Amino acid sequence: MTALAFDTLQIHAGSTPDPATGARQVPIYQTTAYVFRDADHAAKLFNLQEVGYIYSRLTNPTVSALANRVAALEGGAGAVCCSSGHAAQIMALFPLMQPGCNVIASTRLYGGTIQQFSNTIRKFGWSAKFVDLDDLAALEAAVDENTRAIFCESISNPGGYITDIPAVAALANKAGIPLIVDNTLATPYLCRPIEQGATLVVHSATKYLTGNGTVTGGVIVDSGKFDWSASDKFPSLAAPEPAYHGLNFHAALGPMAYTFHSIAVGLRDLGMTMNPQGAHYTLMGIETLSLRMQRHVENAEKVAAWLERDPRVDYVTYAGLPSSPWHSRVAKVTPKGAGALFTFAVKGGYDACVKLVDSLKLFSHVANLGDTRSLVIHAASTTHRQLTEAQQVAAGAGPNVVRLSIGIEDAGDLIADLDQALAGATA
Repeated sequence: MTALAFDTLQIHAGSTPDPATGARQVPIYQTTAYVFRDADHAAKLFNLQEVGYIYSRLTNPTVSALANRVAALEGGAGAVCCSSGHAAQIMALFPLMQPGCNVIASTRLYGGTIQQFSNTIRKFGWSAKFVDLDDLAALEAAVDENTRAIFCESISNPGGYITDIPAVAALANKAGIPLIVDNTLATPYLCRPIEQGATLVVHSATKYLTGNGTVTGGVIVDSGKFDWSASDKFPSLAAPEPAYHGLNFHAALGPMAYTFHSIAVGLRDLGMTMNPQGAHYTLMGIETLSLRMQRHVENAEKVAAWLERDPRVDYVTYAGLPSSPWHSRVAKVTPKGAGALFTFAVKGGYDACVKLVDSLKLFSHVANLGDTRSLVIHAASTTHRQLTEAQQVAAGAGPNVVRLSIGIEDAGDLIADLDQALAGATA
């Protein structure tokens, strides 16, 4: 059978009719544990000699169906689902890092990720170096003997900037370290980071994958292409792992080493497990992913173009606009569109932004993105308020900036709502 197209995979990948009942939709397996056939079957499962189900903190049929579907859409060898996008980021680093190791992170990241990498990961003995990934010379200079990964977002939150993934991937490959790409805002429909050289892809399934604001979840996808044994940098994967009775995951499992380590050690010990009902909602959401992303992009292009022409607006950061410094990357990195999240600066600064948010009728003021509904937030006073003003500006979330997540409503209605709100905010 020839390779299936994206629109087919988003409906069929990772699932078949339930063998016990014939149920066509993936059932919600609401169970904690699974009965072993016999003692030998149990031993083989625990020795990773046979694939199956032991305990739902590790694996669950509903969650596994989601993992397999996202892996298929991203072109990966395997995937692991977990409890949130933030959990996915810790889980992604967990098999790679040891105390004293560092990750190089883009300066253009979601404020919560900057916080997590600046402070929280230090409790594990890890650290992060923040580098403007458009400066490849600075990126290369930042790599040292303790660097274990480079982390970026394909489309960054909140500004919608696009990372030159092939260029960063080439540098990561030269350094012998994996590139981790957060593909939440692009989804695999707009961007396929593995095809552009990424080793690992992470998602907040909370956003576009589910698409309706009902789920908190995360996914890590492994390309299966990285040689963990090429150096001594990754002992958890390519040396006897004391956390799993001395198993060398890469020697035993090859391209699936990272995925199985993340389940057998990561989920077992960190417990960042996705619940089966959340996985079910996300599976249903993914069935319409391509249709939704097409409309998201179409609407974002219209709204951003209108805002850019408005005299009450200083600038718009949408990479889909020809005026954007990152517009040239769209064809290479996100060929089906620049996503639907961007910011714009309101004349009148902080106070005008607050008035604008309070005046909008259709846009929901929430700390989320990627919903079918259009969403708005003033990042400097909410999602990025834990950062200094300099960090806010560097992240594209300055005091005069409002972030929009454009939904799939009628674009004319969205523009009319922004028009009336701008009138009140800048009067």
